[in-house]
Amino acid sequence: MIKKWIIFIINILFPVIIFSQELIDNSNQKDNVLLPGTSTSISLILENITTEDNFYDIKISSSTQNISPILKSDKLRIVSKEKKVYVVPLKISTETTEGKYKIKLEAISQLDQSKIIKETDIYISEKRDISLLVVESPDYVKAGEKISINFLVKNLGNIDEHLSLESKNAIIDKDTSIVLKPKESRVITIYKTTDSELKQNEIQNINLSVLSKDNPNKNTTVYSSVKIISTKPEQKDIYHRLPISASISQITMENMNRYSDGFQGEIYGRGSLDEKNKNRIEFRALTANPVEFNSFVQYEEYFLNYKNDHFFAHIGDKTYSASYLTEYARYGRGIEIQYNFKKFEIGGFYNRPRFFRDIKDEFNIYSSFKIRKNSEIKIGYLYKTPKIEDDNFSNIPLNSDANIPYITGKLKASENITLLGEIAYSKTKELVGNAYMLQGQARFKKIDGSIIYMRSNPKFAGYFTNTNSVNGNLNYKIAEKINFFANYIKDAKNFERDTLLLAAPYRDFFQYGIQYNYHSSGSILFYNGFQKYQDRLEPKQFDYNEKYFKVSINQQLGIFKINIDAQIGQTDNYLTGFKGKSSFYTSTITFDKFRTSFNLFASYANTSRYLLESQKQFFYGARVISHLSDKTNFSLFYQNNYLPEEYYQSRNLFEIIFHQQLFPGHEVDLSGRYALHRGQLGNKDYIFSLKYTMRINIPIKKIAEYVTLSGNINRQNIQKIDGIKLTLGNYISITDKNGNYTFKNIIPGDYFLEIDRSTLNINDITTIPLPILLSLNSRDNIFNFGLTTAATIYGDLEFFDKKNNSSDKKESVIVEASHNEEIFRKIVVLGEKFNFTYLRPGDWKVTIYRNGLDKRYKIAVDTFQFNLKASEEKEIKIKISKQQNEIKYQQETIKINYNTHKK
Repeated sequence: MIKKWIIFIINILFPVIIFSQELIDNSNQKDNVLLPGTSTSISLILENITTEDNFYDIKISSSTQNISPILKSDKLRIVSKEKKVYVVPLKISTETTEGKYKIKLEAISQLDQSKIIKETDIYISEKRDISLLVVESPDYVKAGEKISINFLVKNLGNIDEHLSLESKNAIIDKDTSIVLKPKESRVITIYKTTDSELKQNEIQNINLSVLSKDNPNKNTTVYSSVKIISTKPEQKDIYHRLPISASISQITMENMNRYSDGFQGEIYGRGSLDEKNKNRIEFRALTANPVEFNSFVQYEEYFLNYKNDHFFAHIGDKTYSASYLTEYARYGRGIEIQYNFKKFEIGGFYNRPRFFRDIKDEFNIYSSFKIRKNSEIKIGYLYKTPKIEDDNFSNIPLNSDANIPYITGKLKASENITLLGEIAYSKTKELVGNAYMLQGQARFKKIDGSIIYMRSNPKFAGYFTNTNSVNGNLNYKIAEKINFFANYIKDAKNFERDTLLLAAPYRDFFQYGIQYNYHSSGSILFYNGFQKYQDRLEPKQFDYNEKYFKVSINQQLGIFKINIDAQIGQTDNYLTGFKGKSSFYTSTITFDKFRTSFNLFASYANTSRYLLESQKQFFYGARVISHLSDKTNFSLFYQNNYLPEEYYQSRNLFEIIFHQQLFPGHEVDLSGRYALHRGQLGNKDYIFSLKYTMRINIPIKKIAEYVTLSGNINRQNIQKIDGIKLTLGNYISITDKNGNYTFKNIIPGDYFLEIDRSTLNINDITTIPLPILLSLNSRDNIFNFGLTTAATIYGDLEFFDKKNNSSDKKESVIVEASHNEEIFRKIVVLGEKFNFTYLRPGDWKVTIYRNGLDKRYKIAVDTFQFNLKASEEKEIKIKISKQQNEIKYQQETIKINYNTHKK
């Protein structure tokens, strides 16, 4: 009855409101923009142009069945020469798509069957509405199992939606692009395989994002949390431990027909002394090298250091450094101490160099002040005492003590610019010298670069003497795919390096070029520049200046990474005095397959750099690195020869390395190689090494006490209560005949308590959801729960239509059953049955969600609440009916007068 009166009021009052305004003829109106899922009215003007009063039969129709006139037929009386406004009420369904539609009115005269036809256009606007929700998701999975989650995405709008699906941490099953028509829905499944080696329980948030390609600013994301239970949990410890490795190596070497071998032992440890990792130590004891030293054999070393948030102390061997100008890098044996007062720091070291003949001892002290964040000043003093010998290898004779004060600074000038610098002064008994260094760094959106300049005079007694150096680079992003770059390097000529290592060749080098990224998987680079290389060793092997042009192509083809370089140049050879052309052609191919990385390379050179005017060289080789398993690694390297510019360092010609973990904490390494020793061009060394390593964790501090967990599984309407298997991480317990269980000697922490369902009857269920997370930190912990029999909810969706008692299309709803934090959902089509099985007894709520159900369908009752008993089967009926429009006609017409417009 209420519905009839609402429709009556709409039909009576709405036209009155319309007619009380200025009359508008809708027959040619172009701005009737309406929303789907609404009801509206339009007005049409009818005129009786005859000389007689007339009765007309009114018929209303639309160009789509989704827009239906509430009154499809009517009768209307119009007196002679009279105009009347006829109001057409319309119902626009939610499925009506965007576009233009026609409404047609036919008025048929009862006198002579003549017709008055009026048409008007209405426009249905675009409506976008995408819903996304989780339909089915597991509460937990075991590590190594697959997480599978079902999401329901539905187009509640009125236009086709082209959707892109995306998940940041899972894989989408099937297509990642879908098209949904209005009211269409689809179940999307995403999955993720968890790590079987997971060491501890964790919770993962799996997400699905739906993006509309036509509306990229609209992004809908839904998350689902899943507990991952480790099947191989890391064995926790009540002790804080320090990891230590101890190894012994048997080393054999043949050098220029001289054979030597021996054993070398090592103990190394690094870690913290407390569980908060605030007090950290590191130590190493490496015995003397049994063969001649080279880059592939470790040198004797002993040290111990300690560090916390404010204090650092080191005693033993290391590379000590005061500053860039004074003592950049000096390996030796000594002691170093630093203390940080947040904005103020003091420190210093004593060092006795091991591989530099001219210095006996050196002392350094400094203090630094933080001006602000990333800006500081450091003031220091370095004191050197000479080692008086007949031969002095230094660039400047150190015949007396050297006093070297210095100041360094760092200034963060702006967010994009950083400035650094140093000034140093030296004084010996006979000489006074100085040096300075300036450095700048800048980084902007399209351009970045840096430059460093150093200069020291001939009497400076620091690390550099009578030299200068420049190093700078510039990068500029011209366009999205085009970059410009430039580099300049001028090495220092005189510096006091350790005699353990040979110096790299002197370089004066400049290049600039363009990089074009023609594809996401490929780029091409063009270089131009010059390079001057001079051998520092005697007799010199090269000394040349070369202008060159170079092209480099990098391309990814499937699993293959390909690099091709071609370089041509003009060389001035200062060693021999002639000029000539030089060219280089290099190709490299790398790829990964079968847990193995392959690198193949070849190079051809025809140069005028060395002793021959046109010297042809061909280089080739390969590197293979294979992870045969988690416990086995293997690598192989071969290269037939090297450029003379590289002979200052040791070079591998052939190398094979094999690593095997015998069992946890015990490893074996085997290596063999042919190599060219530093400074050698032809004499090859053979080196073989067999190494055994044992890794142990030494207890430092007891941080916890063992705890216990016990409890009882009480019987509720079941027979079997003994022999039930419970797991707690790596721990297992079996219930006794009274349902009691106990876990002993548990390390404190968080654990998932699980029950093995194979030890239960098929319909038995715990009174609480398991697995459940327990925090076990007290000495004795008790946790009780019960065991009962599961219940069931089943029912059907009864659909009722007065016309045909069946649904005219596949409409569906979502049925949700919830109990505390347990939620289960199902999509159910109208007229079909549903069920929820294996439910825990208790208070349950069943809710029916429309899921975009047409507004014409009415759910009689959308919420059910009840208490489920053990073994109960609860039936519910959900009644859905299609509502009918009812119209109540008035007995007499309402006459409305209006003013007509005169032109």
